[in-house]
Amino acid sequence: MTALPDATDDTLDQRRRNATTAWQTFVERGGNEHVVRPEILDSWQRSASAATLEVAEAPLADESDTASFWNGSPLQVAVERVEADLRQTAQDGDLVLAVTDTDARILWTCGGRVMRRKAETVNFVAGGRWDDRSVGTNALDLAARTSQTSMVFAAEHYAPMVHNWVCWAAPVHDPVTGEQLGVIDLSTTWERTHPIGLATARVMARLIETAMPNSRQHSRLPDLQPSAPPGLSITLLGQASAVLDGRRLLLNRRQTEILALLAIHPDGLSLGQLHALLYGDEPVTASTLKSEVSHLRAALGGALSSRPYQLQMPVELDVDQVIRLIRSGQVRKAVAAYAGDLLPGTNSPALTELADYVAVAVREAVLADPDPDAVVGYGAIAPSDTEVLEVCLAALGHQPHPAKALLKARLAAAHP
Repeated sequence: MTALPDATDDTLDQRRRNATTAWQTFVERGGNEHVVRPEILDSWQRSASAATLEVAEAPLADESDTASFWNGSPLQVAVERVEADLRQTAQDGDLVLAVTDTDARILWTCGGRVMRRKAETVNFVAGGRWDDRSVGTNALDLAARTSQTSMVFAAEHYAPMVHNWVCWAAPVHDPVTGEQLGVIDLSTTWERTHPIGLATARVMARLIETAMPNSRQHSRLPDLQPSAPPGLSITLLGQASAVLDGRRLLLNRRQTEILALLAIHPDGLSLGQLHALLYGDEPVTASTLKSEVSHLRAALGGALSSRPYQLQMPVELDVDQVIRLIRSGQVRKAVAAYAGDLLPGTNSPALTELADYVAVAVREAVLADPDPDAVVGYGAIAPSDTEVLEVCLAALGHQPHPAKALLKARLAAAHP
């Protein structure tokens, strides 16, 4: 994310003076001779009835209650998944970022060196209560209250302790139900105000929303498969996917590979075993693997144990189904269940070996029993495998069969 550039100029300084004049008029006379935005005036009026101008820091909520609310929550899981991007944005722009609940209680923060120190002096930290009745007008409260992206500049803040700040905040919603889950706020000093501030807040909110875990939502409509049995259904052949209790999980490539390895080893794997199966000789640290496992555990709703790493729910794996069908002689059904290569492009040595094994097993089964319908299905997956087509046509000989013309056409196409 690009750093917010400095924007100090005469216009910005005049804007600050105007905000200060409007604020002074309000606190001294209660009037509104100097026009401010309606949402700012409304918030000033609420603040005047509850907050004091002398407030020097935000009150802190109970630490254990804040931690209990945050740990394992959808917001925590999502922020953890995109934390590197959030921290980079804060460092690049010397911003302090905060994620709050719907009551403007801060749950998590990160910041550049200078702004982090400034934030700590006013309890802009986890547990800080930044509703306008506690600390006066601010962007966190406005975004939480209005469910709209909000900006509060300099003396538009009610409390003088943050008159040197500018804050941009955007609500964070459940991407499916639309429920507001909290707010993300970006703050810095007023002279670094820039038009992209609001857009950056919106981008950060969308980033968090796209990282939301699927498995927590019991009322989701998209990705819902009512007929799916309870438990975990994993597809590795062709287009990889994982469905937990009828809901599709959003996993990255490594998490999918870890899930596959754990499904293949139902008795569980130690950290060392999982590392070897996943990375082979790659110089990848154990902490990197632990981080991926942590993300996967969150997506699975915690149903992944440690020591050993083991899935704690019923699991159906498409690879197992294909192998069972081959072993029982149901070649046509096996080909129908074989949707393509297993995780194409995987670098996991164990999964590469499994992919080769399944591909060879399917091919050998078709060669041993070249049922024309099975060969037609197999030809759609492996159109360049002319040997299978030739064996099938040889087995048919002069016998009529509806698939014969298609088999010949595919063979001709493979030999232009």
